[in-house]
Amino acid sequence: MEYTAEQTQFQTCQANLPEVVDTMHQRRSANYKPNIWKYDFLQSLNSKHDHKDGIKERVERLVEEVKPMLSEEVDSLAKLELIDSMTKLGLSNLFENEIKEALETLASINNGVFTMEDHLYASALRCRLLRQHGHVVSQDELRLFKEGSNAFNISNCKDVEAMIELLEASHLALEGENILDEAKAFSTGILQERVSGLDGQLLKRAVHGLELSMHWRVQWFDIKSQIDMHEQQEDKQSNLLELAKLNFNTVQATHQRDLREISRWWRDLGLIEHVDFTRDRLVESFLCALGLSQERRFSSLRKSLTKVIILILVIDDVYDLYGSLEELECFTGAITRWDSEQIQQLPECMKVCFRALHDVNHEIAYDIGKDEDWHRVLPHLTKGWADFCKALLTEAKWDKLGYTPSLEEYLSNAWTSASGPLILSHAYFFVGHMKLEDVADLLERNKDLIYNVSMIIRLCNDLGTSTAERDRGDAPSAVACYMREANVPEDVARKHIKELINGAWKSINAHFFGNAQTPSVRPFIDVTVNAARVAHMLYQFGDGFGVQDGDIRRQILSAVVEPLALDLDISTSVIA
Repeated sequence: MEYTAEQTQFQTCQANLPEVVDTMHQRRSANYKPNIWKYDFLQSLNSKHDHKDGIKERVERLVEEVKPMLSEEVDSLAKLELIDSMTKLGLSNLFENEIKEALETLASINNGVFTMEDHLYASALRCRLLRQHGHVVSQDELRLFKEGSNAFNISNCKDVEAMIELLEASHLALEGENILDEAKAFSTGILQERVSGLDGQLLKRAVHGLELSMHWRVQWFDIKSQIDMHEQQEDKQSNLLELAKLNFNTVQATHQRDLREISRWWRDLGLIEHVDFTRDRLVESFLCALGLSQERRFSSLRKSLTKVIILILVIDDVYDLYGSLEELECFTGAITRWDSEQIQQLPECMKVCFRALHDVNHEIAYDIGKDEDWHRVLPHLTKGWADFCKALLTEAKWDKLGYTPSLEEYLSNAWTSASGPLILSHAYFFVGHMKLEDVADLLERNKDLIYNVSMIIRLCNDLGTSTAERDRGDAPSAVACYMREANVPEDVARKHIKELINGAWKSINAHFFGNAQTPSVRPFIDVTVNAARVAHMLYQFGDGFGVQDGDIRRQILSAVVEPLALDLDISTSVIA
């Protein structure tokens, strides 16, 4: 009987396993702290806004009150600001048609409708909103505000609101759009100089924009701060704010129900009892899934992606911390062929991981395809896991050899080990109503988009975790690879990585603009781009998965646990 090279390698590694493990490999620990989100607490999350009598009717009445506001507003700048408010308050999905019609009208007129006093602010706002919704807007519209071919006109720097809008618009640049690149540098410099002299809401907005652009944020996670800022405005629109609060609370109630269900699944799976070296991070995994899609109708997507993400963490820790190289080669071979016979000589915890992954993979395939098509979905999902594990194995080999690859070589593997392709290959099956072959075609046509989003996931991860990983002797990160390759200090390497992230966003923007107005494709694009935004949220202030009791904990409390407080008159009107 003849064997393939892969089978021969597997048999060899199996034969050598006990000796290699006993004499050479020492299990490592990252000293991850225990999970802080207890099962009973998660089961207690039961919002009073879930199906409460009167809330649905009140929301419907408010929607009807707000709908005419866009069509009745004749001032172009006021119309732009209303659309911006609706978007920031999480209401754009309730007024899709009205916003679409208003933006089509605004796209057909030029900047000449704005007064000179509001010109830069209004032009930047118009540019941002139109680009966000897929309209083609030339960067030349901002050329008017430059001093010849040089920098932007310094006379504009006194208008802080204009600088904030210019900064936000600049993040929707495409490759080669030098005017928007200059706009980013100019507005950033001015805001950094002036921020110490600001106060109130203007200070909050400036700091918010300098920390992270709105275009790079998960909009849903930003709603509470936007509501807070809108409430401080003198010309606030009370019906819009009331609708935003009620909408957030009712949608959050669905998210809490999803989390209760997925926490029961995780407890019943019992995997964490066998893998005490790994991160038990169910709620953080759910937050990431929530970041990809918040609409109430996508509960199945959120729950399935939470399963995928928590298993990604466990499998990643198996490769990073637990397995010897020989064990990992065998484990990867078993995942590639989904053959349980090939894991029999592996440690018990790796057997348990394989079986859990196998069962959950089939479970998700059935959720997607049901009785008729689950077996056709399964190969797409299993390929994603096989590719992911092969990429992790490559990194394990580098670590074992003490090899530091070039940045290019590192990234050619790391965009897959970052898990973006794996997560998105699952997500695409849940969004929209497409035939299986159409989803496979969509994945193929959007390979470049998935690549750039995955690159951002990897680079944000490396910026947030590289110091801790270096201290415990993990495989090299993008930061370490570039430091060695270019012989530069860490701060220079980090700056270079941030430039790569900026370049990846420009590629994403090009894809986003080209497909944003296609109704059948837009949901897929939104989920994909949100994956990059989740990465920024997760690693903005460090390791969001490794360290629970910090910014990520506050984000979970805000987005998932704590509803918005309703004004007394709002509560009364709902009850009535």
